[in-house]
Amino acid sequence: MLPSGRTDAPAKIQPMSSKPTSHAPPPLAASRPATAEEAAAAAQARTQRDAVVRGVTSIAAMRDAIRAASRTLPPVAEVPRVHRPGAAAFRARAALGLPFLVTGVADRWPLAGLGVAALHADYGHLQVRARVGDYIETAFAPDRAMEDLALGDYLDLVAHPGAGLPPYLGNLELRALNRLCHWPTWLEKMGPPRFWLGPAGTVTPLHCDYDDNLFAQVWGTKRIFLAPPHHDAFLYPKEANAILSGSPFDPEAPDYDRFPLARQASLVACTVAPGEMLYVPAGWYHQVRALTFSLSSNRWARAVPAVLGEAAGLRRPA
Repeated sequence: MLPSGRTDAPAKIQPMSSKPTSHAPPPLAASRPATAEEAAAAAQARTQRDAVVRGVTSIAAMRDAIRAASRTLPPVAEVPRVHRPGAAAFRARAALGLPFLVTGVADRWPLAGLGVAALHADYGHLQVRARVGDYIETAFAPDRAMEDLALGDYLDLVAHPGAGLPPYLGNLELRALNRLCHWPTWLEKMGPPRFWLGPAGTVTPLHCDYDDNLFAQVWGTKRIFLAPPHHDAFLYPKEANAILSGSPFDPEAPDYDRFPLARQASLVACTVAPGEMLYVPAGWYHQVRALTFSLSSNRWARAVPAVLGEAAGLRRPA
């Protein structure tokens, strides 16, 4: 689950199958590589835009405040479930800065009852971009391998999985599906829905987004590992951009010889069942694995994170 403004724009497009894809959009046009100065200026401009959108004085100050708030949190032994909270109850719990699961909401969505066959028949013409190759190792690289194809072709392809990582449709805007998802208005300034579709074995490696995240498991089951924001000191993070950091540590196959500090990281795992939603507070590290064929959707709140409330000196003047 990658942060707002998180579009997959790969430089490498690799073929996955021999099926014709003449109806797919062409690969992205090559452009002159940016100089170091141009890249730095672009990154600074993006960070400034991100701060304005979220209504904070600076993204760095927001990240520091999230870590500081995290240090006061109690240890988390399990992720609790809450059934259909009202808006006030949801916001009060979110302000605590801890993850929790919500039941009784997403299971009522029309998309939850659609099914793979109907998705293929009604939406198979939609153009999608699949992550291919070792997309775990290159998860936060700007040039990870992708392929453009039709959604129906993708569904046909993953119905017969081969060796290695299965191709994954991750972090896509599929606007035709938005009307089938009835999102609650619990968080301020919600970004557009993003969709995640793939068979068992698809993975989004450990990372954190500095935005509150509402994640809905529409079909299938996923296992999610979580760690609090201030434990980035133990997780060897690398910044992808101002609101996204990735970690090379794999909580499902921990290598403490390479990452000895990770022994000190507090990790909790939860299983998100069909129809459940997971609230991931801003700054919490999370790794996501599909245990079955899964369709998920999420939205990031492009606002001051709930845990910070009216943090003094953080909000931009009105």
